[in-house]
Order: sequence, then structure tokens, then C-alpha cells
Amino acid sequence: MKKPYGIRLDGCIYTNNEKDLSEEEFSNAFIEFIEEKGWNFGGGLYQIDEEGNFILDIE
Repeated sequence: MKKPYGIRLDGCIYTNNEKDLSEEEFSNAFIEFIEEKGWNFGGGLYQIDEEGNFILDIE
């Protein structure tokens, strides 16, 4: 049986409305989209600032 090909994501998502996008808000929408397609996601999501630096604790 042939193993399926997959897609590796590497990028950043920002909003165009000058509002902060939380990891929780994005992950909920992303996972809903993935599940609606019948796909699976394995990996991690991390909050970053406008320079791409990881944010460990959001104020």
C-alpha cells in the first residue's frame, strides 16, 4: 500500500485589521477547517510577535 503524501506548513499568519490574533482563535479555526476536509494535522502552533519572535506569555 502506497503511503500518502502530505504538506508541511512553515509560515506566519497575521491579521489585516490591526487586531491581535491569538493562538487559540487561530487554532480553533484551523483545526475546524482541517477536520471539515477529513484531514489530520500533526505539529504545533506558537504565538509570535510582529517580528516573528515567540511569545511565551501573553499579557
